[in-house]
Amino acid sequence: MRIRLHGTSAEMTATLAALAVALDISEISRPYPDRHPSNRTRTYLTATPRGDRKERDQ
Repeated sequence: MRIRLHGTSAEMTATLAALAVALDISEISRPYPDRHPSNRTRTYLTATPRGDRKERDQ
């Protein structure tokens, strides 16, 4: 699945760490800044729920 995160740098760091516990993250895009004066960025992930990959391979 593709997931879009939108937030501050600190929010991104915390959220990526939390998502990595539940998801197998295969790709993380570079941060795309919002238009000025925002301090937020957008980051896109490609991920699958943990266990899905193993179940499909069996």
